[in-house]
Amino acid sequence: MTNAPAAAKKDAGFSAQDLVLDAEAEIERICEWLRLSVLKDLRKRGAVLGLSGGIDSSVTAALCARAFGKSKVTGVFMPEHDSDPDSLRLGKALAEAVGIETVLEDIGPSLAAQGCYQRRDGFIRQVVPEFGEGWGCKVVLEDALTGRGYNISWLVVANPDGEQSRHRMPLDVYLGMIAAANMKQRTRKQIEYYHADRLNFAVAGTPNRLEYDQGFFVKNGDGAADFKPIAHLYKTQVYQLAEALDVPEEIRRRPPTTDTWSLPQGQDEYYFSLPYDRMDICLYALDNGVSREETADAAGLTADQVDAVWRNIASKRKVADYLHAQPTTMLD
Repeated sequence: MTNAPAAAKKDAGFSAQDLVLDAEAEIERICEWLRLSVLKDLRKRGAVLGLSGGIDSSVTAALCARAFGKSKVTGVFMPEHDSDPDSLRLGKALAEAVGIETVLEDIGPSLAAQGCYQRRDGFIRQVVPEFGEGWGCKVVLEDALTGRGYNISWLVVANPDGEQSRHRMPLDVYLGMIAAANMKQRTRKQIEYYHADRLNFAVAGTPNRLEYDQGFFVKNGDGAADFKPIAHLYKTQVYQLAEALDVPEEIRRRPPTTDTWSLPQGQDEYYFSLPYDRMDICLYALDNGVSREETADAAGLTADQVDAVWRNIASKRKVADYLHAQPTTMLD
C-alpha cells in the first residue's frame, strides 16, 4: 500500500459505482478461498467468531456457514457492562437466520476483576473529578477535514441527568483510557480461542478493508485471527455481500458502531471522522490513482478536503504498521 496517490487515472467518470461488485461471484470466490485456507492449509474443521450484531461479523459468519456448513461454525456472544443490548439481540437474529450454533459468554465480571472499569474511571476522574456511578463516557475524534494530517481526541462524559460535556485530555489520560478499553477486545479474543481450541476450529477475523488498512483494531485483540475473509473488501462492498447473503435487514440498516464506551457512538465519530461510504471512496481513489477533483465530486467534498482525508489516511497507515507487525526477533 502507498501513502500518497499514484498518477491520476486517465479514464474519467469515477464514482461510487466503481466499488460495486458482482456479489454472488465474490461470495463463491471467498468460499472457495475459505475451504482451501482453513480446511486444507490450516487443517481446521470449521470456524469460531465473535458476533457483535454488526455488518462485518454477520457477513463473515454467513460466508463461513456457506463455505463449511452451518454445523461447522460457532458464534460467540461476549457482552459486557457497557454493551448496547441491541448488539446481543441482533447477533442472535443473525445466528438464527444463518442457522449456526452459538455460545453466550458474559465478560463483564472478568473485566471488572481485571480492573478494566476501575482503571478507566480513574483516568477519567483526573479530568472530571465528579465522574462516577450513573455517568457515561466516550472518546471522540476531531474532524478529519481540518487538514492537519493528525486528529485530536476529546473525552465526552454525561452525568446521570444526561447532560454532556466535552474535555481535552492529557496524553497519559487518553492512553490510559484506551489501554483499559483494549482489555475488552483482548478478553474477547481469549474466549474465542478457547472455543476454537476445544472444537479444533480456526478463529475468524472480521475487519473490512477500511479497518484493516487504517488500523481500526486492537493488536492481539480483535486484530488477532487465523484468517480474515473480508479484509480485501471495502465496507460498502461488505454491505453488498450482506444483501446477497440475506443478512437480516435490521442489521444492514444499523449504523456502524464501536460498542466500546458506555455512551452510544458511531465508528466515524471515534476513528474515521467521515462516514464509511465517503471514506471508502477516498481510500479507493487514493489507491487507484484517481484525481483529487474526481474524488471530490464522488465523495461530495472539496478538493482541499480530499487532500486532508488523504493525509489522514497516510497518518493512520503509520499507526497500522505497528499493529500489523509481527514480533521482532534476532532469528535469521
